[in-house]
Amino acid sequence: MNNISNIDRLWTVEDVSDYLGVPVKTLYQWKWRGEGPPVKKIGRHLRDDPAKLRAWVDAEAA
Repeated sequence: MNNISNIDRLWTVEDVSDYLGVPVKTLYQWKWRGEGPPVKKIGRHLRDDPAKLRAWVDAEAA
């Protein structure tokens, strides 16, 4: 039996919103303007790689 919890998962827009402390609407605006953290669109959904998001935060803070 596979254990999904052991697989590194991509973060939802809600996860990123909680992590960054910004509204979900802001994340969608950044995506539309080509700003903000790197994000992938999978179907109709935005997903973020947690490692890439953390690297973006570190780069922005420098």
